[in-house]
Amino acid sequence: MNVTIYHNPRCSNSRGALALLRERGMEPTIVDYLGHPLDVPALKALVGRMGVPLRELLRTKEAAYAELDLGSPERTEAELYAAVAAHPILLNRPIVVTPKGALLCRPPERVLELL
Repeated sequence: MNVTIYHNPRCSNSRGALALLRERGMEPTIVDYLGHPLDVPALKALVGRMGVPLRELLRTKEAAYAELDLGSPERTEAELYAAVAAHPILLNRPIVVTPKGALLCRPPERVLELL
C-alpha cells in the first residue's frame, strides 16, 4: 500500500502514527513539511483530498496564528493558504494519505482508519 505521512519528528502524535504504520509492516513516504514547505497548489491538493476546510487544520496555539490574526473570520481562504505556505508550522500534523483517503491523525490511532 502506498502511504505518505506529513511528519514532524518532534511531535508525539506524528511519531505515534509513524510507529503504528511501521508496526504493520509499512514504510511510508515521509514528507518533512517543515523543512520543505508545501506551496499553495500542493496545500490545496492535500486539503482537498481531506475534504475539510483548511481552517480546521490550523494549529491555533502557534505564535504565527495570533500574529497573523488567522482566527479572524475576515481572513480569506487565499490568505490562510498563503500563511501556511509561508509558515508551515501552522499546519496540524500528522496528516496521512493512503489510497483510502487522507486524515489528520490526532490521535495517532486514526491512521488505522486508512489501512
